[in-house]
Amino acid sequence: MNPLLTLDDQRFVLFPLRFPQIWDMYKQALSCFWTVEELDLSHDLVDWDTKLNADERHFITIVLAFFASADGMVNENLVQRFAVEIQSAEARCFYGFQIMMENIHSETYSLLIDTYIRDPQLKDKMFHSSETAQWIMRWLGADRPFCERIVAFAVVEGIFFSASFASIFWLKKRGLMPGLTFSNELISRDEAMHTQFAVLIHSLLLSRPHRDVIIAIVQDAVAIECDFVREALPLMIQYVRFVADWLLQAFGVGKVFHDQNPFDFMDMISLSGKTNFFEKRVSDYARPVDNSDAVVGRSFSLDVEF
Repeated sequence: MNPLLTLDDQRFVLFPLRFPQIWDMYKQALSCFWTVEELDLSHDLVDWDTKLNADERHFITIVLAFFASADGMVNENLVQRFAVEIQSAEARCFYGFQIMMENIHSETYSLLIDTYIRDPQLKDKMFHSSETAQWIMRWLGADRPFCERIVAFAVVEGIFFSASFASIFWLKKRGLMPGLTFSNELISRDEAMHTQFAVLIHSLLLSRPHRDVIIAIVQDAVAIECDFVREALPLMIQYVRFVADWLLQAFGVGKVFHDQNPFDFMDMISLSGKTNFFEKRVSDYARPVDNSDAVVGRSFSLDVEF
């Protein structure tokens, strides 16, 4: 039996800690708390109306619609499945906080959509079923074993969001949409942490999916994500594969795609434990934690050999 999934009375009591590495990640997540009220969107509409072309506005609209719907699916999975199935008190703390942060992400996407999309009919047409949504429902369905669903969950947070995050960082490089790009920094940092946590939970399971299953989950997701970005920014395909290789290595499988990072604005190298995966330099925008040494030692970095 997997201790993380086994019922026992200790799940009601935090101390003594049974999974200190999970507790460290929970404390790290707490230090990154933020709210929608801290965002300033006052300058974005000028850029939206005068500096972005129609194709760019259309792409951002699609990205925001995807973020909003995918985040809702993520939260539903957390509330209905993971937070119920997991029996570690430390992991339940993390999932409880993650659920709250996903609610903040959802509020942020709704605010961004309401700010930029002023046509009510267009708003109604934004949300529809997609290949990505079908993939999420298939791999995160209740009929799948927990060990497969935790891998799929990391893929959703780590791969399906990757190209969209990078496209918004590209806007930041151009000095556009400061409110959107700052929210993107905060949310991408959160999602990187959630990806890292899923990888950690996977590593603590006694029974894990066969490597072929992990590769199949990742390759399926990469194909869908590459189709999504192929027309908008072809170089993004290389970036998606690069991120997928990182995740495969994190799961102990090894690289499959062997692509390099094509974007200098998405330099995913950890700098003294402060700049983590997707995070850029937003780590200064965080609350201090007492166990920082323990947390930094487990930072979500890409200092492994590629």
